[in-house]
Amino acid sequence: MENQTKQKLNRQNSGLDTTLPIKIVQFGGGNFMRGFTDYVIDKLNKETDFKGGIVNLQATPNGSIQKMEEQDNLYTLFSRGIKKGEIIDEKQVISAIQKSVNPYADYDAFLNLAKEEELEFVFSNTTETGIAYDESETSYQGPHKNFPAKVAVLLHERFKHFNGAADKGLRIIPCELIEDNAFVLRDIIIKYAQLWNLEDAFVQWINQSNYFHNTLVDRIVPGYPKDDIEAYEDQLDYEDQNMVVSETFLLFVIQEARNLNERIPFNKINEQILVVDDIQPYRLRKVRILNGGHTLMLAPAILSGKELVKDAIDDQFIGKFLSDAIFNEVNPTLGLDENELKEFAEEVFDRFRNPFIKHHLASIALYFVSKFKVRVLPSLLTYVETNGKLPLNLTFSLASLIRFYQGSFGEKALPLNDEEGIIAKFKEIWTNEDYEKVAELALSETSFWDTDLTKVEGLKIAVAKALYEIDHNNMETAYNNFIQFYS
Repeated sequence: MENQTKQKLNRQNSGLDTTLPIKIVQFGGGNFMRGFTDYVIDKLNKETDFKGGIVNLQATPNGSIQKMEEQDNLYTLFSRGIKKGEIIDEKQVISAIQKSVNPYADYDAFLNLAKEEELEFVFSNTTETGIAYDESETSYQGPHKNFPAKVAVLLHERFKHFNGAADKGLRIIPCELIEDNAFVLRDIIIKYAQLWNLEDAFVQWINQSNYFHNTLVDRIVPGYPKDDIEAYEDQLDYEDQNMVVSETFLLFVIQEARNLNERIPFNKINEQILVVDDIQPYRLRKVRILNGGHTLMLAPAILSGKELVKDAIDDQFIGKFLSDAIFNEVNPTLGLDENELKEFAEEVFDRFRNPFIKHHLASIALYFVSKFKVRVLPSLLTYVETNGKLPLNLTFSLASLIRFYQGSFGEKALPLNDEEGIIAKFKEIWTNEDYEKVAELALSETSFWDTDLTKVEGLKIAVAKALYEIDHNNMETAYNNFIQFYS
């Protein structure tokens, strides 16, 4: 009843009625963009002299920007998590979006964005499949469904309107989670320019007057809190249909191109936004520590009866196991600054402990073998190469994975969710009762690992020993016996 008396959030009743010049076109206004890039731009507007307004473009024909327009493109962002052991629970109204445009309903409004005098940036998050070439988009005439085709048209309209002026090029900053995302996008844009027989001068302008910044983004944004909506509504004295919940952690790594910080002062706000010459070390850090941390603790945690990431990290055994693995075995293999790695890892553990996010371990088990191969195995092999001995925690993690693929533990079925061929191969391997034979067959299966792991000195015997301990003890005892045997 109380909510019925509240006014809907808008610029007049919030006092956020300042009009900002359009500097940013944003492709995709979903949860992630509102909890990540829009939050960053809003903070720049409030704490620096950036003064950048965003136009939010509806990404798909069946999307809806109506709710955003009904609230004058305002919404509440709740940031919740743990930093350095302390619970953070904050809320704020984000006001950077100036208007939302549906290019499928009003294509001219989309085309006219190219004429915005102060437009300088394009941000996007159209999912990993969004940056792709669609050969069916054979006509320049829109509206286009394909994201790179839309950007190609926007750039060409700008090129025409400003007569190819060098200072009217844009900075493209995509947030899709693919490697070299900006370069891949640029190449597809040029491919469309060639498909549509656009001017050679336009392609030259793309390459010389526009800047494509590869990125790495990281923030969990669950979005609209439908399961706990009343608890969130009780914190507001207005009605908000577009509220968003995110974790407190934010990482935005952007590849430098022509003095980006001079155009948008990321370095003047207190956020982990890094403008760097080489993005790859940060990608490696994320894959090996954050993603690798999830993956290497997965089987030991599930075999210990844990269901949530937070429950696992809070457990005395699993928490210490993961900490020892990351700090003693993963970090030393990365060749990056020790203090930076330590700080990043501690932030990762805080994220794992976030009481506001329920992250089920079973969801991480999807394609477990391929994840282990990419995220954990390189750390194991590099450690062996560097130190001439096995990393015991990573070895125990590998053995636990092999045991996991037996499919059950005690009377409990395990959440196998992988390619049928991998599950079938493990089922065949586990028809053997000899642990050394199981270890040999699993480690030598190159379809799993792209290499024969039995060639790693001592690994087969160590995995067999761990498998024996896992089947004859609880997981903590099995781990302690394994570590003691090799100490």
